[in-house]
Amino acid sequence: MSKSYRHGQILNVIRSHRILTQEELAQELKKLGILTTQVTLSRDIRELRLVKTREGYRETSAEEAGPQFPILAAEFLLDVRAAQNLVVLKTAPGHANSVAVALDNEEWPEIVGTIAGDDTILVIAPEAATATRIRNKLLALLKT
Repeated sequence: MSKSYRHGQILNVIRSHRILTQEELAQELKKLGILTTQVTLSRDIRELRLVKTREGYRETSAEEAGPQFPILAAEFLLDVRAAQNLVVLKTAPGHANSVAVALDNEEWPEIVGTIAGDDTILVIAPEAATATRIRNKLLALLKT
């Protein structure tokens, strides 16, 4: 298992559970089949810049957040099409990656994931109806 996968699972756990201690985090990761030592977990928490609050571990805000998705979409998004459970976004050449990262940072719950090329982004939804809703949401965003 890679470190990046473990980091992703740690973020998933703290986003969906109230985790107050490293032991609780280790137990939740164990349920996912991820065994880790306390030393590794401490390092992961530091690298992910997690902070311990009264409500449990939380992510700190990014020090240098890039442009917000609505700004990038208005500037570079050229077309939005739904196909089954997928939404295909066409961007100006060379801008798909930055638009996809900004969309990922929006953390829309209806989006399973994105894949970006040079001028195309594939947005994956759990089913066709959700893909249509995502398309409509994106088109409405572009009209504002």
